[in-house]
Amino acid sequence: MTSLEQSPGRVLVVDDNEANRDLLVRRLQRQGHATETAADGQQALDMMRASAFDLVLLDIMMPVLNGYEVLKQIRADAGLRHVPVVLISALGDGESIVKGIELGADDYLPKPFNPHILRARVDASLAKKRLHDREQMHARSLERELEIARKIQAGFLPEALPEAPGWELAAWFQPARQVSGDFYDAFPVLGDTRTALVVADVCGKGVGAALFMALFRSLFRVLAERLLTPAGDGAAQVCELVSGVNDYIARTHDRANMFATVFVAILDPATGGLVYVNGGHEAPILAGLHGVRERLTPTGPAVGMMQGLPFLPGHAVIAPGESLIAFTDGVTDAICTDGTRFSEARLLDLLAQPAQSADRTVASIRAELQVSTHHEPFDDVTLLVAQRQRA
Repeated sequence: MTSLEQSPGRVLVVDDNEANRDLLVRRLQRQGHATETAADGQQALDMMRASAFDLVLLDIMMPVLNGYEVLKQIRADAGLRHVPVVLISALGDGESIVKGIELGADDYLPKPFNPHILRARVDASLAKKRLHDREQMHARSLERELEIARKIQAGFLPEALPEAPGWELAAWFQPARQVSGDFYDAFPVLGDTRTALVVADVCGKGVGAALFMALFRSLFRVLAERLLTPAGDGAAQVCELVSGVNDYIARTHDRANMFATVFVAILDPATGGLVYVNGGHEAPILAGLHGVRERLTPTGPAVGMMQGLPFLPGHAVIAPGESLIAFTDGVTDAICTDGTRFSEARLLDLLAQPAQSADRTVASIRAELQVSTHHEPFDDVTLLVAQRQRA
């Protein structure tokens, strides 16, 4: 045993027979354990709810509440169920022992008390408790680390969306776990004359996907600053931007086998012109006064799978009153309460009626998902809407 498993415990002795309690207490204290006693089941439960114990030695036949009733309540209480319980039973009372084990007892201690058996039962039960405590401590530590990671990852999302005259941007981001492989971004480029829009979904879930999410996001930001220039061909530059991210991921992190579906667009707020690359991503939607007008289908493969992949530019114009709705598959693949997928068809139906603002578009999709699906998403959900106001 490790030193932790051999360390003394705090033991509650529950028995209506004072002689039995005194005998057990003396032997337990001789082994170095701290002890408390209870003369009936209700007193034992009250003590357990008021103070922490590492082990309970529980007699079966007692007044007020017998050992079986106490055991049932301990195992039904989330705050107590992890405490090991050793039943005290008369030697040869097999039926009582079986019933107690079925109710959740961890072990049994026969009467009359043999000091060697007592030590063995107590040591084994305390070792189990120590193991549970270590597991809980580790779980809490992981929760703290994941919460830190969640806060750091939230910092990679834009604190505020860019503003441009005649435009409104809105977004919704909901990770399925503490951290996410999805991300969206929107930032000014080309001397604040254009707006870069990015929505991406890194393969996988959890911490690994979140780490690559941060890498993809940072690469797009850094390369956009370097590659996008007013004098160049906008379409060629967007393709070069996506190719640069693709080649870096494939070259530097090929052993990780990580990739992302990505939609990257450069918006000219003055004209509504949009030049974009859709790298294997869900086709964003252009919708306006007459419902869905166009889908911006893929112009290349997912980003990061191998070097030298071809990416072609796409072009579109967002007319006054129209919106660009970019999303990840966490929206359309969400599982409804009847077991079906939310689906693209349902999303398109929602967009058949023109929305008054980007915020309202996001709010209507979010509300429909929350009403129709399970409250806890099984996949990350990301939505970015850019709406051009009517002239």
